[in-house]
Amino acid sequence: MSSLVVYGAAYSVYVRIVRLVLEEKQADYLLEPVDIFADEGVPAGYLERHPFGKIPAIAHDGFRLYETVAITQYLDEVLPGPALMPDAPQARARVRQSIAVLDSYGYRPFVWDLFVERVRKPQEGGTSDAAVIAAGIEKSRKCLKALADLRDGDAFFFGDRPSLADCHAYPMLRYMQLAPEGAALLEEAGWPLRFLEAMDRRPSVAATRSPLEPQD
Repeated sequence: MSSLVVYGAAYSVYVRIVRLVLEEKQADYLLEPVDIFADEGVPAGYLERHPFGKIPAIAHDGFRLYETVAITQYLDEVLPGPALMPDAPQARARVRQSIAVLDSYGYRPFVWDLFVERVRKPQEGGTSDAAVIAAGIEKSRKCLKALADLRDGDAFFFGDRPSLADCHAYPMLRYMQLAPEGAALLEEAGWPLRFLEAMDRRPSVAATRSPLEPQD
């Protein structure tokens, strides 16, 4: 059994972020299913791993950790394999800044206002809220512009290979792309399509595919 366990659900944006980092590091790990949205609620005992009942959490050789940013930076530092942070302090700051922008200003409109509202709600028998989508479009457009201003690469965020910022961005933008309004925004911005195409060629993306994506 692997000494590194990820607790969470395969459909989760933040679980996939951690798994992308692990795959890029070519690390051996076990995904232990935890569905915090199950009808019965957060599984018994999981609050011992994450007191706020969110996913993911990890266990590594007896060391427990929760919160995605802390997890991914820890994994990059302790695991062998290609480094996912640049060497220069200013470049590292840009990676962290991009991740903060994604978390603070991108995740909600990209995933909840566009993907969940337009795609998941109808799939589950609900009705999309046009006002939520409209607000999400404007927030998403602003966030995509901010990210464009931070990026210093063509396909990837910084340089010619993925960083922690790329691992953080991909699951959010991929879900966003599944909503027609999201796909239109990504095409309008331009750079996200080059980014998604480059990431789609990575074995890490294939290995962590979400069950909510269309199955070919």
